[in-house]
Amino acid sequence: MNSISALFKKIDSSIIKKVDLIESSYTRYAVRAVLACLFLTLGTAIAFGTAMKAEEVAPGSGKFLYAFMFSWSLVMILYMNAELGTSNMLYMTVGVYRKKIDIKIAGKILFTCILFNLIGGIFFGYLISLTGTFQNLPADNFMFTSLADKLEKSTIQILVEGVFANIVVNTAVLVSLRMKDDAGKVLAIIFIIFIFAFLGYEHVIANFPAFSLGYFASHGAISTMTTANLIHNILFALLGNYIGGGLVIGLVYAWLNNTKSDYVD
Repeated sequence: MNSISALFKKIDSSIIKKVDLIESSYTRYAVRAVLACLFLTLGTAIAFGTAMKAEEVAPGSGKFLYAFMFSWSLVMILYMNAELGTSNMLYMTVGVYRKKIDIKIAGKILFTCILFNLIGGIFFGYLISLTGTFQNLPADNFMFTSLADKLEKSTIQILVEGVFANIVVNTAVLVSLRMKDDAGKVLAIIFIIFIFAFLGYEHVIANFPAFSLGYFASHGAISTMTTANLIHNILFALLGNYIGGGLVIGLVYAWLNNTKSDYVD
């Protein structure tokens, strides 16, 4: 008989709740996915806002503050029970591997979550672009130049950075599930997410509000923000994120815990 993993009992419980919600009320599930990008847009906005101000005072400091402030996005998403596509890459892969759900419902949840994350990212990105911080920005500000650089990355760079981005995100998710103290949980999430935010790795859901905010705030003036570049970034970031979160963390840890050994998580 296999040893019982306390961590995977929590993961199984979360998967069952997700299935129950989308089957009983598709609209409520969709709204939770939209809300994830409300919190992600707020985190992106404060991250870019503080970075732009920091660059005016101390050039080169913006990246540090951006990464630190952006990290609060996942804290809000987890504590407000919103549905994030990149963490669901882990949950759905684990659910199928552990035979808790079939591939059809896993695909339905993942597709719905990412779709409504996208809708939320565009909608809230537009609304935030109307606020004071993002009016009349100079062409060389931190946000515009950062987004322009993201859209010039090669396919392999986006793919590899996507893998590492979602390894980091889902590590933060699993760490938060294992911690009992809220203060410790928040600190762990912040410093783990700081890794991918500071290193500039590609997180497809985070890019939804970031690209939307940049597009609307610049009135479409970011030269590299073309339809082809946006699709290129989103597709390969999505693939990389699934590899990192669904396979490297989700599938590998599900396999590691499918054991008769007492060494389980």
